[in-house]
Amino acid sequence: MQFLAQPSSGRHQQPIRHPCSFLCSPTMEFSFPTTAKFTIFLFACFSLCFHLIMAVGLEHQEVLALPTRPNNYKHLQMRAGAPFKIAIFADLHFGENAWTDWGPRQDVNSVKVMNTVLDDENPDFVIYLGDVITANNILIANASLYWDQAISPTKSRGIPWASVFGNHDDALFEWPMEWFSAPGIPRLICPEANSTHSGAEACSFRGTHRLELMKHEIDHNALSFSKNGPKELWPSVSNYVLQVSSSDGPKSPVVYLYFLDSGGGSYPEVISTAQADWFRHKSDQINPDLRVPELIFWHIPSRAYKKVAPRFGIHRPCVGLINKEGVAAQKAELGIMKLLTKRPSVKAIFVGHNHGLDWCCPNEKLWLCFARHTGYGGYGDWARGARILEITQKPFSVKSWIRMEDNVVHSRVVLSP
Repeated sequence: MQFLAQPSSGRHQQPIRHPCSFLCSPTMEFSFPTTAKFTIFLFACFSLCFHLIMAVGLEHQEVLALPTRPNNYKHLQMRAGAPFKIAIFADLHFGENAWTDWGPRQDVNSVKVMNTVLDDENPDFVIYLGDVITANNILIANASLYWDQAISPTKSRGIPWASVFGNHDDALFEWPMEWFSAPGIPRLICPEANSTHSGAEACSFRGTHRLELMKHEIDHNALSFSKNGPKELWPSVSNYVLQVSSSDGPKSPVVYLYFLDSGGGSYPEVISTAQADWFRHKSDQINPDLRVPELIFWHIPSRAYKKVAPRFGIHRPCVGLINKEGVAAQKAELGIMKLLTKRPSVKAIFVGHNHGLDWCCPNEKLWLCFARHTGYGGYGDWARGARILEITQKPFSVKSWIRMEDNVVHSRVVLSP
């Protein structure tokens, strides 16, 4: 089965297809070894369609009416006399167990969490901090449907956003154990001879690579500030910087937001030496005198997080509510942390990945912070929420707290005076 993003002639909104128009297509690239299993699959398919309609059906009319961003709008700007507020959505894991009733239900619950946070906080900007989807559970060739579901609560409110990739966003498809039969694995039915795919690619779940996901988001969403990043860093894609300007205009930067692809999926779980070099050159270019504060966002925590992690509970100077697992860090440390700790302009780093951690701890002159697990996909049964950042200009400060799905606020901390 194929669902490929259509080319766009511009950054304007495109009509949204009905979520079931392709999902149960007769050109599906696999089948089950028995009629009984095929019947089960069809039931799960239609169940999935029902829940997808619940998740996105009401969003469509709102999306088409969204204002478009002018072509010369290259920066985010604070409102006069008001702080700049950011909501961080981490580990949404849309599309997980998509062939079951459980999976689509979790996506509906994740939408509810985001709706609560957005209604309570009314942020100026949203950051999707990786693992937006669980690609290794998605059995279609193009996972952009699930990506679109994940950003729909933000998009429908006309709030700009940016995204960074996690380790699940373009992971290879993993065969579910319940699909295996006594003789072996389910049979694959290759597409027809006139298919646009051929060879091994035609008979497999190819998945959707980072570049394809990013292209779809950029081409179809005028409010997305996400970027492909420098080509010399590919397949590490989401490496870019955004400027938040004062109400006076783009010549008065208040803070720089750096996004780095920490790997996973089709790419090793590291921030490479090349990425560190890119950050050094870019930051020296736009902020040579270190005058403008900088905030850093990526998905998988660096090894520095393991060094500052609270042992039992959470105690000052760390601030947070849950400390229920060990830090699952990147595979190696290749220089980025050394650069960041030496820059007094860097105030904090924000990561996701660990669903059972939401603390902030100081590390030398900067803060290392986890977001809060936002999505109902993924492991863990802890209550969901989102980390909020509030940036003020005069005097400059970064404050943060956690907004929960039940409207409760906790773990307030000042990350920069």
